[in-house]
Amino acid sequence: MLLPLFESLEASAIGEAIRNSLWLFPIVEAFHLIGLAVIGGAILAVDFRLLGLGLRSHPVARLARDLQPWVLGSIVVMILSGVPLFLSEAIKCYYSFAFWTKMTALVLAILFTFTVRRAVALAPEGRFSPVWNRAVAATSLVLWSTVGWGGRWIGFS
Repeated sequence: MLLPLFESLEASAIGEAIRNSLWLFPIVEAFHLIGLAVIGGAILAVDFRLLGLGLRSHPVARLARDLQPWVLGSIVVMILSGVPLFLSEAIKCYYSFAFWTKMTALVLAILFTFTVRRAVALAPEGRFSPVWNRAVAATSLVLWSTVGWGGRWIGFS
């Protein structure tokens, strides 16, 4: 059902251009990885703070607010670079368990980050128990790690 769509996406001008260029794929992928590194740092800083590891002199809410533009910006960079990467190998992605794992984790990570995690991180200190804070941070770390792991696995599958 989705295969014809993936075939037409791969046959697009962007997909063909990236596939036929020696340098376009690695350049676009470099931006994608920079976006992943930036979001990784922003997510790790807040999640580690929720876990009680490091940056204890910084209130979680302030840290989360300060890092929010980096999270949003890096998501935009990853999507803007991820779409052309996908277009260059859409058929491979269609058959890739790693791709579907990454996309599922990405949707769940974004939803979780901007709902549950955001509510906990921006709440006044002490509103949620330390156990709940740790559970939210651990869930966030698992989801975002799965996104990164899935992306790396696509390259090897």
